[in-house]
Amino acid sequence: MSEIKNKIDFLYIFDVQDGNPNGDPDAGNLPRVDAETGMGLVTDVCLKRKVRNYVQVAKEFTSGYDIFIKEKAILNNSIDAAHEEECVVTATDRTTAARDVMCKKFYDVRTFGAVMSTGKNAGQVRGPIQLTFARSVDPIMTSEHSITRMAVATEKEAEKQGGDNRTMGRKATIPYGLYVCHGFISANLAKQTGFSEDDLQLFWEALKNMFDVDRSAARGLMSAQKLIVFQHNSMLGNAPANKLFDLVKIEKQTDVPRSFSDYKVTIDKDNLPNGVEIIEMI
Repeated sequence: MSEIKNKIDFLYIFDVQDGNPNGDPDAGNLPRVDAETGMGLVTDVCLKRKVRNYVQVAKEFTSGYDIFIKEKAILNNSIDAAHEEECVVTATDRTTAARDVMCKKFYDVRTFGAVMSTGKNAGQVRGPIQLTFARSVDPIMTSEHSITRMAVATEKEAEKQGGDNRTMGRKATIPYGLYVCHGFISANLAKQTGFSEDDLQLFWEALKNMFDVDRSAARGLMSAQKLIVFQHNSMLGNAPANKLFDLVKIEKQTDVPRSFSDYKVTIDKDNLPNGVEIIEMI
């Protein structure tokens, strides 16, 4: 597998229509929002979960592409299993050897990093790919909808309802929101974890398709709209990431946007710094 030799920064734009992209359990699972500006938020953890879910489906039963942080996993079991590998048992530095085994076995460990010192120590890994919270371009408007369930769960509830068997609930959505996430890929850290060019291509594939394998009525219509990649021609980079991101402008074309076509995305390629290439993947 070929090593990554270039620093990469990228901008990921996605939208949601009539759904809740990332509920906040501290706020009754309402869509996350910046209390001061009203801008919607989607956490980096939420986006990484979708990448993990995609890889789990796309690479099922493929060696080297297992997922460490998955639903109902007991993390220490995986760490302990790494310590039972022969190459670890016979190693002088078992922590480092176990860390290497975890990076080779688990895609998300060598991609996003992990803390693996909770059981038999496998150290800590700083992942080459880091994501910011996604933030909406405009303030979002949260709507709460009353819903009716035409059944109850238990006989006791039925008796309480007098045979009506209907219960009320609530569902929170936003009519429309366009979100922007910023990402960074370190070639130096990729070298340390063994994150390869093949792994990178799988990551791009996940960003393009992950909403299509993770549909939910609660999340409405979520779609990847733009993936703009800034590839440097060096390991350390040729320009600050924030200056590159500033080249991308997103302008609203209507007062009340309800689709991606209500926005205009432009890239100022004339002011692109030397040594940086733009790749529009979506």
